Amino acid sequence: MAETAIPRGGRVRIGLVPGDLRAGAHVRIEADGAIRVGGTARFEGAAEVYGPFECRELRGKGGEVAVDGDLVVHGPIRVEDGALEVQGRLEAEAIDIDRRLHVKGPIRATRVEVGGALQADSSVTAREVSVGGTMVARGTVTAMEVEAGGSVEITDVAIDRLEAGGRIRLRSGVVKDSIRVGGIFVSEGPLAFGQLEAGGTIELGGDAKGRAIEVGGTFRARGNLEFTTLKIGGIGNIRGSIKGDSIEVGGILGCDGAVELTGRLDSGGQVAIAGDLGADRVEVRGQLKAHQVVARTRIEIGGSLSTKTGTKSAEIVLDRKSHAGGPLVGGRVEIRSRARAEQVYGADVRIDDGAEADRIVADTVRIGPGARVGEVVYSNEAIVDPSARLARPMRQVPELGAFPL
Repeated sequence: MAETAIPRGGRVRIGLVPGDLRAGAHVRIEADGAIRVGGTARFEGAAEVYGPFECRELRGKGGEVAVDGDLVVHGPIRVEDGALEVQGRLEAEAIDIDRRLHVKGPIRATRVEVGGALQADSSVTAREVSVGGTMVARGTVTAMEVEAGGSVEITDVAIDRLEAGGRIRLRSGVVKDSIRVGGIFVSEGPLAFGQLEAGGTIELGGDAKGRAIEVGGTFRARGNLEFTTLKIGGIGNIRGSIKGDSIEVGGILGCDGAVELTGRLDSGGQVAIAGDLGADRVEVRGQLKAHQVVARTRIEIGGSLSTKTGTKSAEIVLDRKSHAGGPLVGGRVEIRSRARAEQVYGADVRIDDGAEADRIVADTVRIGPGARVGEVVYSNEAIVDPSARLARPMRQVPELGAFPL
């Protein structure tokens, strides 16, 4: 195939090139209408191309190729130890740039690989995007997989998998499968995702819906949140309401709305919920505050429990030296050694040694040694250790009546 050569520093005006095009360093090429190269365009250094450019394959080495117009390559683009800048749209089968890629128009390719930085001022459509450093996309990115060694900033996403070593910032969109980032993840608007994992911080600016969320440090959500599992290593704050299966938090969790779980809430620190908490099981080894707490199977408190309207579950355990404020309503309620409760309602209530309760209403009551109880109302049986102290005589009734909650 014939080759058209442009010497180093050359200035030419061309249109149709039937075969290959070879250009030396620091050339300036102007389009005669449009530049169409039937074969491979090779750039041996920096080059400036003014006008639309089309070729079968593009190769560059050791400089920046700048195209002031659209660039359409029917095969691959490969720029070694150099950069590519396109003022218009960029289309290619595959794009492989060692240093930097900057495109002002839309990018469309099967695969985009950039060793340094990728800046897309419009949309990106590809199967795979891989960037060694930073990626910035001002439009919508549609891809199966996007990966960056440093940071990623995208306006809108329609991606299956997204991963970055340092930081990810999105406006809104859908990440179907997973998001993984070593440091910080930030979304500004509504977001749907599969798995979201960050080593440091997650900030969700709008309503968010996903499957699994895991963060090693801080979690913040400004809108409503839906998920399957939420794991927070440090501090979490949600301004909206929560719907999910399970929550596990190591430090502090605050929610300005209601929390509705089909599974378990497990906390080693502090949980403060402005609305109601509903779950299958609740286990808090620190502090739990809520308007109301209802768990289907079991509630266990290792520190303090405070509610405005009460706590209800099939089984409630107030662990040793713990404290509960507000009514406790359960099938089986156990106030363990040196713990303190206010009002306790249940089918079977047990007050262990040294524990305290202001009032007990139950079918069956067992009060251990040294326990202190203000009032006891029962319908079936009451077993009281002789060393226990009761402020009033116990009272047996034929029916207990309705419990709170």
